[in-house]
Amino acid sequence: MGMEAKKPYLIAIVIQLIYAGMFVVSKAAFDLGINTFVFIFYRMAAASLLLLPVAIILERKNVRSMSLGLLLKLFFYALIGNTFSLNLYNVSMKWTSATVASASSNSMPVITFCLALLLRMEAVKPRSISGMAKLAGVALCVAGVFVLAFYAGPALSPVNRHRAFAVAHASNTNNHPSSRMTWVKGTFFMVLANVTWALWIVLQSALLKEYPNKMLVTVTQCVFSTVQSFVVAVVAERDFSKWKLRFDISLLAIIYTGFVVMGVAYYLQAWCVEMKGPVFLVAWTPLCFIFTIFCSSFFLGEIVHLGSIVGGILLVGGLYSVLWGKSKEANIDPSREVNRISDPQDHVEIDI
Repeated sequence: MGMEAKKPYLIAIVIQLIYAGMFVVSKAAFDLGINTFVFIFYRMAAASLLLLPVAIILERKNVRSMSLGLLLKLFFYALIGNTFSLNLYNVSMKWTSATVASASSNSMPVITFCLALLLRMEAVKPRSISGMAKLAGVALCVAGVFVLAFYAGPALSPVNRHRAFAVAHASNTNNHPSSRMTWVKGTFFMVLANVTWALWIVLQSALLKEYPNKMLVTVTQCVFSTVQSFVVAVVAERDFSKWKLRFDISLLAIIYTGFVVMGVAYYLQAWCVEMKGPVFLVAWTPLCFIFTIFCSSFFLGEIVHLGSIVGGILLVGGLYSVLWGKSKEANIDPSREVNRISDPQDHVEIDI
């Protein structure tokens, strides 16, 4: 295999490393005490600062084609897919762990499939092999969520006891009854955040057929979400002294999630999907889970419980089962329209 042929594989690994880094630095920032709502505002503002100049340069002639109705739709979609979903996701990560957040990202294609099924955009034949694989995937996904929420299991000692992002009050004591309840709530909040994202994906898919300019659709939602997130953050944190950014892990997390995730990962994913197709990219998602387990243990000193690993494995099994069922169906009926899946942390679409 030549270097050119290896490139998509290396890029797919880099994308998963970027996401693992996002989970770890975000969790470190929350443990340090930054308000999750203020964090989202800064993250969306950083992403807008990155994408807006690019959109103005590349798409200035097309801006006039955006009607008031389209702008209202984009405002509503930004509220669902960015503002509500990301805020819920980050609150849940604060209450659980980077490992749980990473594990839950494997459920996205499964949740989207379930929503498409409810909206009759997807059909399932329970007696066919592909239908059984899809249903098994959904069952594994549900089982994985319940294991993450209710089963802690024995603690696995951290790889590195001297944390790089040392925080005195890191939330690893999830065996205490009150923190156990917070953990359960956090896990189900994460599922709800993923359901909201999945709904956004289904709506976004229909919108892009109506208005296929991905750059303007993404940037407009980003700007709307910055304004919405500011309002949410002002209500949630009225002490503006806590909005002050210092040269610590919180600032690194904002720069990283705003620029590296929204900028670098956005470009790399688009390139990877173009080169090898969307299923190729989705299939690498479990690697992020493995990287996150190691990095959160090494950098955060996060105590990973057996339950988190078992739950994550079940979610990965669910992901691959649904992917296999979809690919089997595509081979039988190649003319069948596929559903659009998007990664939970940015706005690059993936077809499965």
